[in-house]
Amino acid sequence: MERRLCVLAASAFIGAAVLSSAWVTGQLATPRVDRAHGYLGELAARDQPWTRLFRAGDVLAGLACLAGVALAPRVREEWPGWLALGAAGLLTVLAGLFPMDCAMISDLTCAPVSLAHRAHVAAAALAALAVPVAMVVLSARWRAPMAWLLTALTAVAGALTVAASVTGRFAGLTQRGLAALVALWLVYVAVRLLVSEVTVPLPGPLHVVRQGSGPAVLIACGPGGAWCHWDAVATELARDRLVIRFDRPGLGLSPASPVPPTLRGEAARLAALAPAHPEQVTVVAHAEAAWHAEAFARLHPLRVAGLVLVDPPCLPPPGRGAPAFGRVLGGWLPALGGTWGAAALARLAGPLTHRLIAGGADRHRLYRRGRVVAAITGEWLARPAMGAELREIRAEHAMPVVPVTVVRTRWIRARSEAGCPERTASELDARLVHLPAQGSGPGPRLPPHALRVIADTV
Repeated sequence: MERRLCVLAASAFIGAAVLSSAWVTGQLATPRVDRAHGYLGELAARDQPWTRLFRAGDVLAGLACLAGVALAPRVREEWPGWLALGAAGLLTVLAGLFPMDCAMISDLTCAPVSLAHRAHVAAAALAALAVPVAMVVLSARWRAPMAWLLTALTAVAGALTVAASVTGRFAGLTQRGLAALVALWLVYVAVRLLVSEVTVPLPGPLHVVRQGSGPAVLIACGPGGAWCHWDAVATELARDRLVIRFDRPGLGLSPASPVPPTLRGEAARLAALAPAHPEQVTVVAHAEAAWHAEAFARLHPLRVAGLVLVDPPCLPPPGRGAPAFGRVLGGWLPALGGTWGAAALARLAGPLTHRLIAGGADRHRLYRRGRVVAAITGEWLARPAMGAELREIRAEHAMPVVPVTVVRTRWIRARSEAGCPERTASELDARLVHLPAQGSGPGPRLPPHALRVIADTV
């Protein structure tokens, strides 16, 4: 998948280069724009016959550049260069959305007055500045002679364009040369992505936290959760028990997995983290992780001392599987988590989303990573398939005779889930306990007396 992402990113950059070069033939259809002195932006001016075509080309070129940056593999040391290149793409989109009023150099009667005209000039100037910055930063990182050659030529063309703009002579020629070099640079970036060696990182060990001593308790977080969301519960349980917490692949501090999650895989993960037989473990699981815990109990009955399921959800209706698009996207997500697009999305939306859902700041800065966004999305997409797996496991493996407690808090994520804890308790012949919660999120925020109830339960 990583190789295919590189091919897609390279295709996007080549598309951006082609679209940004539309002026080569398009200027022949706009004879009123002076080819020697007129700016390229004048081809898309409102008073020109092909304004919509050139504006659409600028917008699509900028979007293609943004797509190429978003799909490019993330290399931490290169972030300033890719950020500058992405900014250039965004500014190109803005320049296309806000055209000039008229051909200000070619038409002596042109008197631009609109804010759109000024916005176009500002966006085009900033884009022309962002591209050389990206070229310098990335060339310094890549240390390739061709990259430095194109960067030097672009810098010279940019300086000549500035000088020509000040003197009012031959700005069109120098700007066209600059645009051609930028297009050639985009093609170079595409070729570099195509010939680069893609290394697929091997999944490393999970992040596991153990505290206390005594009978073992294994805590499984809900969707998108991390070990830290269970600090209060774990501290209470660790007074007289060995508490084991972990982050699933891609979440918290655990490295990402190259394959989408499955229910049997999660059950095997719990089995690997639990103490070896004949010692048994009590599993405390939240939300969809309750399915993991039940599957673990059914597949490994001799290793389970009991289950505590906090706000377990209902299973999807029988026969309802993941849509084809979801299955395809789920296969791409591990690779997408390592792109600049995922990193940018996580950095912009992760902290705020965590604060809204969990009710507090992301103290460990876990949700600013692209792999976390990909892992959360992958678990959500895998939910229908996991529900179907659990139905199969229920049909093939009996539930061991162990105590099961279903904890229902007052905070249920959706109205459709309101009766699910009661239904799960009925299906598993479990004891149902009602506890107040102080909020919803990836981990239950329970008051101190509620924590003692869970401790007494396990």
